Amino acid sequence: MDKNIIQGKWKEIKGDLRKMWGNITDDEWEQTKGDATAIAGVLQKRYGYAKDDAQQRVSKVMDRYLSEKRDDLAKEDEIRH
Repeated sequence: MDKNIIQGKWKEIKGDLRKMWGNITDDEWEQTKGDATAIAGVLQKRYGYAKDDAQQRVSKVMDRYLSEKRDDLAKEDEIRH
């Protein structure tokens, strides 16, 4: 489910990522296809982050979108019941 959420919000997420890491090209973002591990790899390559640091930075962004979606689903569930 998390992967579906990320794919569904990829354009929005990609916009946030671009703001944070502007040295990464559109082609590089598209090549990652929203995969957190691939994004972390690009950050390591472009910015010289350690593997763990890059993964944490990406997770922070992705988690924000996943949390928003979970909150939305919980609200929908409350309305139905």
